[in-house]
Amino acid sequence: MDKTYAAKKVDIRRQWYIIDAKDRVLGRLAAKVASVLRGKHKPIFTPHLDTGDGVIVINAAKIKVTGRKLKQKVYLRYSGYPGGLREVSLEAMLKNKPATVIKLAVRRMLPGGPLGRDLLKKLKVYTEDKHGHVSQKPVVLEI
Repeated sequence: MDKTYAAKKVDIRRQWYIIDAKDRVLGRLAAKVASVLRGKHKPIFTPHLDTGDGVIVINAAKIKVTGRKLKQKVYLRYSGYPGGLREVSLEAMLKNKPATVIKLAVRRMLPGGPLGRDLLKKLKVYTEDKHGHVSQKPVVLEI
């Protein structure tokens, strides 16, 4: 039997990808971004290591959702105080903080704990098509 391959730190090569979110469905985009952040697109994927790449998402304000999610989907926050539960609809979030919508969708598709927090640091989301990551030489990723 062959042995299972486990990646080492010296084997990991980082790459930056840029994804245009214009007219993309939120969930499908978030799933692809989470997969790239995690490193599942690489043959050296190891579940307990950060083998993934960095992702830059542009045009977050132009994301699409299907069905009646704009009105029905609700984001909840709780301050910890009595009466401190806050509800915000997806429509209001897209209007005020479109980058947060994508970050939350991707965050909830990543593992919890320290590994998931480290993976999320490699995600950069911008509402427009301008970004400050030219020096990373990002490759355009079509999904």
